Formats: sequence, C-alpha cells, structure tokens
Amino acid sequence: MRLIDSHGHVNAERFSDDAQAVVEAARAAGVERILVPGWNVASSERAIDLVERVPWLDAGVGVHPHDAAKVDDAGWGRIRDLAAHPSVVAIGETGLDYDRVFSPIPEQLTNLRRNLALAIETSRPVILHCRSAAGRRDAQDALVAELAAVPDGDRPLPIVHSFSGPVDYAERMLELGAVISFSGLVFRKGEEASATVAARTPVDRILVETDSPF
Repeated sequence: MRLIDSHGHVNAERFSDDAQAVVEAARAAGVERILVPGWNVASSERAIDLVERVPWLDAGVGVHPHDAAKVDDAGWGRIRDLAAHPSVVAIGETGLDYDRVFSPIPEQLTNLRRNLALAIETSRPVILHCRSAAGRRDAQDALVAELAAVPDGDRPLPIVHSFSGPVDYAERMLELGAVISFSGLVFRKGEEASATVAARTPVDRILVETDSPF
C-alpha cells in the first residue's frame, strides 16, 4: 500500500529545529510523499524552502482564512510569485472558518476568491479548510456557493481538507469534482457525520492526511 500524506504542515514553526529529522522518519516509515501547504506568506516560503531541500515533498502556497485580514497587497503579491515555483502543486490552504473567526467573514470571502482565482490561473488544485460553529453549517454552505459560481470548465479541483460538516455537504462537494481528505477529526465528539462521510465516499475520491502537527 502506498502511503502519501496529503496535508502535513512540516513547515510549522514547531518543526523549525527538527523538520529534516521528521521527514526522514516519515520516509523510513514508508511515506512516499508529503504535500506541505502554506497558510500565509512566511509558511508558504518555508514550504518552498523544504521542497527545494527534500525532493519528495510537494508544496502548496496560499492564505488561510485565519490570516485573511493579515496579508496585505504586497503579501499577496509574494504568494502569487511563490505560486510560480515548479514544486508548487496546489494553492492553499485557504477556505472559510466561521467557527473561530480570527479574520472577519467579509475578508475571509475576499481571500477565498483571490485564492480560487490563483488556482484557476495556475491550473492547480485548491486546498480548502472549512469549519462552522458547533451545530451550524453556514461556512460549508458559503463555500459550496463560491465554488458553484465558478463555471464547470474553469473550476479548480477542490481538495476538502480535514473534512467537517454534514453528509449532504460532502455529496455536493463530490458533485463539484472534489476529493475529500480525512484526518483524526473524524473521531472527535460532535463530528460523527464526518465518519459517515468517510464510509460513504468512493475510494478514488478519498485522501488521508495527518494535518501534522495539529
């Protein structure tokens, strides 16, 4: 069985002293590739630095909804520049987070749209974070609406990172061409629907991730 981690933040600051040892241990355990997503300018730069040193890693660059209000035009210009790097295989992690709301929702939507536009421009998949507050689904519904507004021929491949949400949200994302990535979140109390989605999703549309170190 091939082992590929579709979402591992080896570029996180807590790995600053031992990132090389971490990826070597993963390799020794049989992991063939790790996709290392950025979530702001600095982490996207670190992802590029890692893939330049470790050829079996791949990078994503983009702006997470938590950082939507923190990245100015100059920072976004840097993300666009990084997206041209040959080892960048995806845009993101981006998306919507209506649970913690570390950035105002209007700025999250603006940020999501420019990440989607960059994914379209570069013909790359887009890595999507999506969380609503407990008992709600407004972020999931907003994300579906944004993706559905993109014409079928232009829509980038959506990668639903660390799935959270109701079953019909997953069904709609699959209709929009998405692949769905599952992490340990499916075992968290209150995320029982995620386990149902994991059981029902076609095998060829499933990704598995560590979301390390989170």
